[in-house]
Amino acid sequence: MARVFNFSAGPAMLPEPVLKKAAEEMLDYKGSGMSVMEMSHRSKPFEEIINGAEATLREIMGIPDTYYVLFLQGGASMQFAMVPLNLFKNSKKADFVNTGTWSKKAISEAKKYGTANVVASSEDKKFAEIPVLDPAKFSKDADFFHITTNNTIEGTTIRELPDTGAVPLVADMSSNILGEQYDVAKFGLIYAGAQKNIGPAGVTVVIIKKDLVGSALPITPTMLDYKIHAENGSLYNTPPCYAIYISKLVFEWIKAEGGVKAIEARNKEKAAMLYNAIDNSKLYKAPVANPKFRSIMNVPFALPTEALDEKFLAEAKKLGLTTLKGHRSVGGCRASIYNAMPVEGVKKLVEFMKNFEINNKV
Repeated sequence: MARVFNFSAGPAMLPEPVLKKAAEEMLDYKGSGMSVMEMSHRSKPFEEIINGAEATLREIMGIPDTYYVLFLQGGASMQFAMVPLNLFKNSKKADFVNTGTWSKKAISEAKKYGTANVVASSEDKKFAEIPVLDPAKFSKDADFFHITTNNTIEGTTIRELPDTGAVPLVADMSSNILGEQYDVAKFGLIYAGAQKNIGPAGVTVVIIKKDLVGSALPITPTMLDYKIHAENGSLYNTPPCYAIYISKLVFEWIKAEGGVKAIEARNKEKAAMLYNAIDNSKLYKAPVANPKFRSIMNVPFALPTEALDEKFLAEAKKLGLTTLKGHRSVGGCRASIYNAMPVEGVKKLVEFMKNFEINNKV
């Protein structure tokens, strides 16, 4: 069976060269006589894998030496708890920008350990835009300021980072890390679940400024303390070895493709192509009307009726355009066009959308 163009929001498609490399090394990783799946995390071959993964990620993201890079478990959802448990050390207060489903979950979790102050929200507009930030509402004594850089479900993104002064800026970058360039030095902490732009589900990347580590709340479980993982090189317990290995291959693929800058340019090309098709159509409608707020990773759109949505999805699947169903909370359709989605996949989707509109005039 031919491979499909998988538009899933996550777990998402991986670069084909990465999958082929992993297949080559499945039974025998570099003469070790075993798969990485079978390998001790204390072995020299795996030590080279995890160190290589960190080194390449540091290179392609420009991560300063003043930051730890950790490979953890639990997804971004675990970070909703780990961040306040580790960073609530003074006022036990944090500012949040509420831009969608995942920021709401982060806010809810932080409230268990301190005060979560929502300085701006677009919930009243169904999260179809990024709210205006008023620095006068920022808490000068906050322990951190949290944003979600890209909203997977709602299809919005934050392009202008808030100036938080001495307050560490924390970002959930799960769905656009490595897909857009960021100056890591502007953040105190970045976290991202792997299953969209990094690798398979199971590993979570945390990039944290070293001076933010070591002040966890006394109630913090050992496994949720960044200090424990930093001191042990992400090897305090058995890590998700194979997921880290695949992530290393993805980092190397990004480097070979020209780095994050080149990847971002390609992502913008794909997004422009898809949004252009939607905006010039009478059949499709994008819930995010203002181009300023539109994600280049996740593009939600809807047809006039649920019946047409279902017909669209069924016919698309027959052509190998899969997993286009919108999130269950909002319905409609959604094309997630992460780094591994080739331009050809978006071209094929746009061609199908145009033909579908011709054959289904309303």
